[in-house]
Amino acid sequence: MRPVRVLLDTNILISYLLTPQHGVIAQIVEAGILGKFALLFPEDLLNELVEKARAKRYLAERIAPEEVRELVDILAEVSEIIPKITQEIPAVTRDPKDDYLLAYALVGQADYLVTGDSDLLVLGQVENTKIVTASDLAARWQGR
Repeated sequence: MRPVRVLLDTNILISYLLTPQHGVIAQIVEAGILGKFALLFPEDLLNELVEKARAKRYLAERIAPEEVRELVDILAEVSEIIPKITQEIPAVTRDPKDDYLLAYALVGQADYLVTGDSDLLVLGQVENTKIVTASDLAARWQGR
């Protein structure tokens, strides 16, 4: 049986860096780091995480660049890296900026795309990928 495959949205990783390390998001991120499921990490997501943490002032004031770099290095080491998609990505979501993330979830055959983005969550599921919050995934995990 193959391991559950999970793609974490940038907003989950930013929340992980911003919040105390004992909440649901921390549990999910740390479970992925510890190999409790196959963590998928698109190259584009790595770049988005670094850029967002640096470019948004309220994030830059709260998250040290070395914290972002450390998380990216850890994720790059323990994750299955999904190469950059070079073809045109079809429009599927209400927010075109989210289409790439959904495309990576499908290319990486993710069982779950974990996000806090309502434009993605409203979809519920696309093909075999369930789109859930961190709390939803934690509840499913505990229900196993």
